[in-house]
Amino acid sequence: MSDDITYSFTNRKKMTSSRRYNLKSLLLSIAAGLLEAEAKQLIADKEAYMSEHCPSLDLPGSTQELQEYLKKLHQSIDKIDEERYDLEAKVVKTNKELDDLKIKVQDLKGKFQKPALRKVRMSADQMLQALLGSKHKVNMDLRANLKQVKKEVKEEAADVGDWRKNIEDRTDRKKMFESEA
Repeated sequence: MSDDITYSFTNRKKMTSSRRYNLKSLLLSIAAGLLEAEAKQLIADKEAYMSEHCPSLDLPGSTQELQEYLKKLHQSIDKIDEERYDLEAKVVKTNKELDDLKIKVQDLKGKFQKPALRKVRMSADQMLQALLGSKHKVNMDLRANLKQVKKEVKEEAADVGDWRKNIEDRTDRKKMFESEA
């Protein structure tokens, strides 16, 4: 039985490229016809809507009647603008309520619990390699970058001599300053 199934799959004829091209062009022509019909229907719907909602324009002959007509037109425009403003305010209000409700739903579902983090011991080089990727080679040996500072040995500490001699030198200086004054 399984041999019959495999035989039918292998024996199936493949579609030739010319047949596939003909089918594809047929599908495209049908789709183009449908698009044209849809565009014509859209134009017809638009014309029907305009004729239903916008009556034909009857302009009065005198200027007085024309001014009255324009006043009526402005009043209708003002009324439509008020309705539009009210609808916009209503939409803003409902959007705000939706946002508040979304926040409440999230609160009701429960707060997100943070998973317990594991301690990972990583050197600075490994951390930079994980952040920057393996392409960047960064060496974080900070001790190698430090300046070498040579310590100076104070000679005064080694030459501590007699303290009385030091005092005698200072008295000589004191006498020098007193004699000048």
